[in-house]
Amino acid sequence: MKINILAFGISKDIFNSSSVCLEMANDATVYNLKYLLEQKYPRLKQLASYMVAVNNEYALPGDNIHERDEIAIIPPVSGG
Repeated sequence: MKINILAFGISKDIFNSSSVCLEMANDATVYNLKYLLEQKYPRLKQLASYMVAVNNEYALPGDNIHERDEIAIIPPVSGG
């Protein structure tokens, strides 16, 4: 299945785009997604932490991903 991933903040710079598309197995999880992204974009591993959102909700590593899901990479944020 093809997964479209939206990028925000520094992840846009890492991907060189505001979105990327990955081919994944039908039974993919958030953990699988993060692993593939970090293999394709090694700079992503350098972030202290980043979250994955699926359909506007933060996702856990074991959560399943489906082809029509809206997926976003949320980098760490700071502010005051």
